[in-house]
Amino acid sequence: MSNNSGGGEFFAGLVVGGLIGAAIALLMAPQTGEETRAQIRDAGLELKDRANETIAEAREKAEAITADARRRAEEITGDARKRAEEIVAEARKKAEEIQATVPASRKPAKEESKA
Repeated sequence: MSNNSGGGEFFAGLVVGGLIGAAIALLMAPQTGEETRAQIRDAGLELKDRANETIAEAREKAEAITADARRRAEEITGDARKRAEEIVAEARKKAEEIQATVPASRKPAKEESKA
């Protein structure tokens, strides 16, 4: 999991670096203002498309991780439930064994219900 923690930071650095580089290139380029504005607009649209693609990919990965976590949680819950049932069955068996070894004189008398 620690390998995936820097993905967002890397992407943010990439975007910021790209914007700074694009701004410097536009300022240094020998062209008219209209051409520069068109380039800025095109670069902005391209950056927006890339960001949307990255967001979609991140969303897909998050959904896959969530589905995997749910599946694992269900497995763990099922295993825990099964183990709890086994423990209860073992406890009942032990209780029956203990009651079978208790002499009849020491067993509590059952109360008869009054009709």
